[in-house]
Amino acid sequence: MKKILNDPNAYVDEMLAGLVAAHPEHYRLHGDSGKVIARAKDGKKGKVGIVTGGGSGHLPVFTGYVGTGLLDACAIGDVFASPSAEQMADAIRAADQGAGVLRLYGNYGGDVMNFDMAGDLVEFEDITCTTVLLADDVASAPPEEAEKRRGVAGMVYAFKMAGAAAEEGRDLDAVTAVAQKAADACRSIGAALSPCTVPQAGKPTFEIGDDEMEMGMGIHGEPGVWRGKLRTADEIAGEMMDRLLEDMPLDKGDRVSVMVNSLGATPPEELYILYRIVKQRLEGEGAQIVMPLVGRYATSMEMAGVSFTLCKLDDELEKLLNAPCDCAFWRVG
Repeated sequence: MKKILNDPNAYVDEMLAGLVAAHPEHYRLHGDSGKVIARAKDGKKGKVGIVTGGGSGHLPVFTGYVGTGLLDACAIGDVFASPSAEQMADAIRAADQGAGVLRLYGNYGGDVMNFDMAGDLVEFEDITCTTVLLADDVASAPPEEAEKRRGVAGMVYAFKMAGAAAEEGRDLDAVTAVAQKAADACRSIGAALSPCTVPQAGKPTFEIGDDEMEMGMGIHGEPGVWRGKLRTADEIAGEMMDRLLEDMPLDKGDRVSVMVNSLGATPPEELYILYRIVKQRLEGEGAQIVMPLVGRYATSMEMAGVSFTLCKLDDELEKLLNAPCDCAFWRVG
């Protein structure tokens, strides 16, 4: 393992300390665990709170999207490990401004179990919670079993749109409805070229040949749909778009936002090579592209690879996507 670190067991604590030190205008540590990040300043009284949670190793997801027009708080676990139920409960408490709290996170067993337990803990404190799960990874289950799909980069769109709805002053049911609509509008797929190394494990999460790639791999190294020889950028982008459009066909005139996301090590130059084909394919379907996002939005440590996310918009979602937001990693308006 070749990483810039001190003690692998202190990796996440030291990362969070550095994040807060670098961006005190956006983030603060909340509670005693050292694993909960909240907005630097509390939200408005009477505003619906939005929390998320998950393992470290995915910056800007999860903690990075705490900010105005986005999340109110986040519980973060060790690398690729769920936060505890008590840490999630602390995040809910930090987000609560008296109007209830939406739990908005990815469809992973440990996170689901612990967030359910956290909801039970804060129920005794008269904090009302709702839940929306992101399940946008089309490679992880067929359409007829969509509820089993993993949540990946589509959660960034849900954070943005639900966060904007909460800033408008909508109530908990309305913010939850927006988050669910955004989740339902997203489809994602990834492709990996190399593994990453979890500091506490000290070895790569999987093995893959120097001349190989894996289509559909998950952000923790979960198996994809095929492994084979590395293909050209245009071939990779073409297959990824084929799979997304098969799952969510677009009609002429549809408006869609698209994210071309580095899984960590893939440089911007290669993302833009891929975006050429993404734009070409969407325009070939007669779709109109709104706010294309090209960069690092949801990573997997130093994994070399890319994910594509399509978010199909209606008037409401497009307005919320374009509403102002501000965090250390993304600013709109």
